[in-house]
Amino acid sequence: MNLGALRSHNTALVLDLLRTAGAEGISRLELAERTGLTPQAVSKITARLREDGLAAEAGRRASTGGKPRTVLRLVPEAGHAVGVHLDRDELTAVLCDLTGAVVAQRRTPLDLGAGAETVVERAVREVGELVAGCGRPGAVLGVGVALPGPLDHRRGVLHRVTGFPEWNGFPLRDVLARRLSLPVVVDKDTNAAALGLAVGGAVGGAVGGGMASGAAAPTNAGSGTSASGTSASGATAPVTAAPVTSASGVAAPVTSASGVAGSGTAASGATASITSATGTTPPIPSAASFAYLHFGAGIGGGLVIGGAVHRGTRTGAGEFGHQVVQLDGPPCGCGNRGCVEALCLAAVARGDLAEAARVLGTAAGNLVALLDVDLVLLGGRTVAAAPEIFVRGVAAVLDERARRAGEDAVPVRVAAGGERGVAEGAAQLLLAPLFGRAEG
Repeated sequence: MNLGALRSHNTALVLDLLRTAGAEGISRLELAERTGLTPQAVSKITARLREDGLAAEAGRRASTGGKPRTVLRLVPEAGHAVGVHLDRDELTAVLCDLTGAVVAQRRTPLDLGAGAETVVERAVREVGELVAGCGRPGAVLGVGVALPGPLDHRRGVLHRVTGFPEWNGFPLRDVLARRLSLPVVVDKDTNAAALGLAVGGAVGGAVGGGMASGAAAPTNAGSGTSASGTSASGATAPVTAAPVTSASGVAAPVTSASGVAGSGTAASGATASITSATGTTPPIPSAASFAYLHFGAGIGGGLVIGGAVHRGTRTGAGEFGHQVVQLDGPPCGCGNRGCVEALCLAAVARGDLAEAARVLGTAAGNLVALLDVDLVLLGGRTVAAAPEIFVRGVAAVLDERARRAGEDAVPVRVAAGGERGVAEGAAQLLLAPLFGRAEG
């Protein structure tokens, strides 16, 4: 029996409960009851966490008998992770605390086709600026990098990225790990976003009223500045506005809201109501199955099945944008004709967002018919520019499909995170394993 692994597993259980308890904290007795660990094991684990600065007292709570119970909370600023989204034409990097709350952000134009050396240099520079601003570089756990696929998540090696075949075979993970002296994890942009949503359990930004159609069991063995709002964990964290720093160094205030290599420190109904932008939307159940469809400079999909990110045997699942829906359609950068991505991008280029939404809905209908997911979430900057059009358009196709089949329609909503969703999910590639949520 690997006692070290057991202790790590049990520590993750306790950390996850501290994370979800938020600022109010949780008592040792509650930790024991909810994890199934013995009180003695919990005491040892929490003592280590306090010694490492990961947990602190959050006051006392009245008891039904005896002295008041001491409650503990997670210390969000005790560790940070960097999430980087390398899009086809833009780089977004965020620094997140242990709750997943964004404490700093940088965004700069990027040409993914400019060559590996240029792109790596830009990524290293932006990450370096974030880490330097952290104030405690030793508390940075590592860097998660998300970009268009296909790629090998386990090895951190890129394949023939659609539109950029020159990246084929490039060992991005290892190159960045050497340059940054930090652990690095590489994943597809849509998988990272899906992981962030699965861990956070929040649907996030809803459009104005309209149509919208867990941790492992325990094993008993001995043992920045952020913004006021909801963290990736779903818990509300008291924090301040995070600066967005452009490539020129000019800061602007914004509202802030998962294969490691390297060294260093480390719903149903044909129609359903969806709340206004100032309201809240239902959380994603921890064991839900959903599809995250990303429409930015291109189109991709992330799948969460039974609460866990589904990457497939070769980690290539989710190439949603390259399903052919028109045999004699326009050529696509992947080499096929009539792909969803090619049709949607063409529709957007001519200003026909409703047609882009209809095509996206047709493809989403194929996915729903194949996997029977509970929910479809839409994200990416193209969706963010016209969320009502895309939610209504996709939902209309799914509603019609459900009506013909005599079934309840699968709900369609806008995903949390906005344009930062992929970068925040990339940070979760480092954070989620700490809480036993490596796969969501």
